Amino acid sequence: MTSYLSLRGVGKSFGASRVLDGIDLDVEPGEFVCLLGPSGCGKTTLLRIVCGIERADQGQLLLNGQDIAGLPPAARGFGVVFQSYALFPNLTAAQNIAYGLHPTGALAREMAKRSREMLDLVGLAAHADKYPVQLSGGQQQRVALARALAPNPRLLLLDEPLSALDAQVRASLRGEIRALQKRLGIVTIMVTHDQEEALSMADRVVLMHDGRIEQAGTPGELYHRPRTRFVAGFVGRMNMLPATVLAGDRVRVRDSELHCAPVALQVGAQATVGIRPEQVVVRRFGDGLGANSFAARLLDTEFLGNRTAARLACEPLGIEIEAELPADHRVGEALVPSSMVHIELPQHALSVLAR
Repeated sequence: MTSYLSLRGVGKSFGASRVLDGIDLDVEPGEFVCLLGPSGCGKTTLLRIVCGIERADQGQLLLNGQDIAGLPPAARGFGVVFQSYALFPNLTAAQNIAYGLHPTGALAREMAKRSREMLDLVGLAAHADKYPVQLSGGQQQRVALARALAPNPRLLLLDEPLSALDAQVRASLRGEIRALQKRLGIVTIMVTHDQEEALSMADRVVLMHDGRIEQAGTPGELYHRPRTRFVAGFVGRMNMLPATVLAGDRVRVRDSELHCAPVALQVGAQATVGIRPEQVVVRRFGDGLGANSFAARLLDTEFLGNRTAARLACEPLGIEIEAELPADHRVGEALVPSSMVHIELPQHALSVLAR
């Protein structure tokens, strides 16, 4: 079965700098994909190549099996929303949306009708005659989104669309964009450096690093089953423990042995064991000791409202461990700096990664 959009061996260099190195990616009908990664990883360049603003040095770009790499941006029929909104200050909200319909050859009456429909779609019907300066940042971005959607694009491309907004507006708008995308069923690719944004909006997250795809999968797969140390460290927070593989389901950390899920690494291989802070179990000192349990000394805590972050020194493992506990956790009152507790690193929660 042919994917809706397929990238095959896409490469790009700027001078001596290799920005994209053999990118292979398939995007399925109706899918919302986020390109995630640190600054300079190549995600924006990849989006610009899909859009047609940049030309790849090598590789294929297939839309429904047709190679579109040579088509100019206007001929691709894609909608694009930029971080800067790019609205015309001398046009009203309705006129800005109608402007995006010019390439379709729509008649003036049809353009006005479509503009009203799109304003209603993004909840701005009452603001049709306002100019951009009279709109908030979130409203301006809704107008930009409506303008991109007005011509019924074959693909919607979002380039850091929320990064210029404050946190509260950003959280609200990302839910609106996701709901709108699902309602319309339009294939969407969004670039972001914000992992929370990617995890909450995307069907699939493509994490990039140094011009390559480090891992692609559902948000849950990247968070709970990272394949590399980079993924584990970039998506969420992770305690990292240097280890040596003892057997298929055991590793050694310093002089201690940890039981883990079966791993594919060879016996004797150097590895990194990772565990998320919220998966570390903290118990009163001496309570219910099981496998992967160790004594630890509490260094400090940080109250975060619905949870408490704790930093613990675990001498047997020779490392500091971060844990996150619910605010009503039963050992909460015992979390006094320098007090002793027991921690457990559940076998199912451990990720064993090649070092």
